[in-house]
Amino acid sequence: MPHLRLRLATMTAVLALSVTSGAVASPAFADPRQTEKTATATGYGGAVSTVDPEASAAAIEVLRKGGNAADAAVAAAATLGVTEPYSAGIGGGGYFVFYNAKTGKIGTIDGRETAPAAMTHDAFIDPATGKPYNFTPELVTSGVSVGVPGTAATWERALDRWGTLSLGDALQPAIKVATRGFVVDPTFRQQTLDNKLRFAAFSSTSKLFLPGGDAPAVGSVFQNHDLAATYRLLAKQGTSAFYSGPLAAEIAATVQAPPKTATTTLPIPVGHMTTEDLAAYKPLDQAPTHVDYRGLDLYGMAPSSSGGTTVGEALNILDTVNLSEMSKPAALHYYLEASALAFADRGKYVGDPAFVDVPTAALTDPLFGKERACQIDPLHAATKPVAPGDVSGYDGVCPASAAELADEKDTENISTTNMTVADKWGNVVEYTLTIEQTGGSGIVVPGRGFLLNNELTDFSAVYSASDPNRIEPGKRPRSSMSPTIILKDGKPFLALGSPGGSTIITTVLQTILNRVDLGMSISDAIAAPRASQRNTAKVTAEPDFIKAYGSQLTPYGHQFTPSGDAFTSAAEIGAATAIEFRPNGRMIAAAEPVRRGGGSAMVLNPSR
Repeated sequence: MPHLRLRLATMTAVLALSVTSGAVASPAFADPRQTEKTATATGYGGAVSTVDPEASAAAIEVLRKGGNAADAAVAAAATLGVTEPYSAGIGGGGYFVFYNAKTGKIGTIDGRETAPAAMTHDAFIDPATGKPYNFTPELVTSGVSVGVPGTAATWERALDRWGTLSLGDALQPAIKVATRGFVVDPTFRQQTLDNKLRFAAFSSTSKLFLPGGDAPAVGSVFQNHDLAATYRLLAKQGTSAFYSGPLAAEIAATVQAPPKTATTTLPIPVGHMTTEDLAAYKPLDQAPTHVDYRGLDLYGMAPSSSGGTTVGEALNILDTVNLSEMSKPAALHYYLEASALAFADRGKYVGDPAFVDVPTAALTDPLFGKERACQIDPLHAATKPVAPGDVSGYDGVCPASAAELADEKDTENISTTNMTVADKWGNVVEYTLTIEQTGGSGIVVPGRGFLLNNELTDFSAVYSASDPNRIEPGKRPRSSMSPTIILKDGKPFLALGSPGGSTIITTVLQTILNRVDLGMSISDAIAAPRASQRNTAKVTAEPDFIKAYGSQLTPYGHQFTPSGDAFTSAAEIGAATAIEFRPNGRMIAAAEPVRRGGGSAMVLNPSR
């Protein structure tokens, strides 16, 4: 299974006409397209894992030409904006984590979207009714949910801090893919069909993604000349061309007056973004979160993401017991309970630190984790939701004091994409980026080839002064993105991350548990069935997990509900990528064998 190979198109399909107007695909032998997916690759000189073979190939091309991990990551991310436009792109944001082999230090960039300056506390309240907008269709398909994008600024900042290429050079592989097209696979077609009603609501979106009124056919070639032109603009002028000038004006106008079709019945609330909001956007350099787990140093993303604090706290809780000596059901019981406790604290305390006093040090303190572990009964699951811990006074001694339960509703969607990249010098990138829901807001900026995010739906829908994730102008909504780099004796051991909304946290946590405590290979750790306990009465789990472990965990009191959501046909949790670092420079790149149609792991110089 880890070495599953999927061929998504035949030579005949590759030679098909483009699904966009006015272009014919080049012959495959003249300009080969990447369609083969390999879930595990082992070798030397550099490695990459993404969900898409074109993106992975772009990173390998940059590494082969002497670029480093930061250069390759930007090239891969830009290519994902072409081939996985419903999960990533310059209309969104994300978090970039970099291990610098020269200094042995880890740095991060917070490229999360921000709320416009005119965003009011009641922005998600329908003025016609005085009640909150429905999450779907009103909020998810709207201008009011669009945050100021941070992805383009993140790419430029990452290259300035750690790269060797200019932004223009790093964008060249993506420009090539957008121009000559990529082969449509079943996942791309299905995601288009899942969003057909939303995409049909906008003239710009339906023109690009629903040519002739239907989703692109599997095996056809999809070209995006508008996006290629946008990338060429950024390559020539830098990100100033995105955050100011005509493109910025077009983005703001699209948010304030979405290009609705005459036939749509969707309400589509308008947004507040202005050119001033775009001009004011800045990516943030941040220190990572850090915890020690089983002698390993884990570094993650600090708030505005909740990933680093929540994964870190759960691991501190689990570090109080020896999971490797337990039965599999007992270890999974502890995993589920630790996750619920960490999610209770996430809801209570984590938001944008520019607006909220986030107790990051306490949440990642092993003493706090030890005290939270007091709440776990080895034989019985606690009634959910569990209460948050008290960060104002803790000593690691049972019994532990509790805080008032947070009033929150998880609205974070399952889309997003992740990549892992390493180079021959030992630099490592873990990068998670998103436009939020699959398809984002559904709105393509006319003539520019990219979708705008609906990231502001990650704010709590109803304003409460005590809620750390309340809506405020200029604020970054809380995220669950959890790009993680793990060091062993000061050197990279494992880098991993995943998409999946709030299940990102549990996917990363369970993968670490599988690899470190349960002794799985990294490929098997990714492939294993998943369950996600986010402090809810029932555990969301993949059907394969329920089949394998449900009967063994129900005696503990765990109840399960199958994964899946109202927006897609998928019942999977996450789509992880990882690289494990072995002795003598050997790298194991691992991607999903099946989820999202399988991922793409590549190495520069393969070996057995």
